[in-house]
Amino acid sequence: MREWLRRAARVLGLALLGWVGLSVLLVLMFRVVPVGGSMVMVERKVEAWLAGESLDIRQQWRPWSQLSDNAKLAVIAAEDQRFPSHHGFDFVEMRRAVMASLKGSDLRGASTLSQQTAKNLFLWTGRNWVRKGLEAWFTLLIELLWPKERILEVYLNIAEWDNGVFGLEAAAQHYFGVPAAALTPVQASRLAAILPNPRGWSASRPSSYVLQRSDWIRGQMRNLGHAYLERL
Repeated sequence: MREWLRRAARVLGLALLGWVGLSVLLVLMFRVVPVGGSMVMVERKVEAWLAGESLDIRQQWRPWSQLSDNAKLAVIAAEDQRFPSHHGFDFVEMRRAVMASLKGSDLRGASTLSQQTAKNLFLWTGRNWVRKGLEAWFTLLIELLWPKERILEVYLNIAEWDNGVFGLEAAAQHYFGVPAAALTPVQASRLAAILPNPRGWSASRPSSYVLQRSDWIRGQMRNLGHAYLERL
């Protein structure tokens, strides 16, 4: 029995070591290789297949220089204003979310752009402790092995913006008929405004709530200023 337990522990240890090594290699590879897909894209294709539907994925990689500074700033303003200074986890927002929940409010998200990038690229949607644990691991890896600029670059290229629409280039073309590099502050703020519910809200036909949220985002963009991007 003891021998069997030792063998099982050895196998599990080797498997864990192999998985850690593979995940590190994947993160190192995606530091330099353009990302042409994500696990969330795979998830959406599988969902469509199980529903007996077809889904065309639209996504075109664009390097940092071809992504609008307006969009970079809008997403930071909307999703993670402490992005340049935290190390993957915003404990200030986490504490606020917990306190709001204890006071009876709905539990709001406190995920950083780093966490969202890790989830979108390597994992799946949904809320369970296994996924959250893996998300934390990949978040630590990309924060350790990628510069902030790369994290935001990958996020903007794989974020979901509508049914089958992923990445800033596809979103800019889909909603406004312009390339990602040419997005105006208004267009960028509307795209950032729909990120919490990309398949339910529209940037080109915004509801009153999306308009209100995009107005707030533009105000935050003005407060931060484009020089904020130099901190990445």
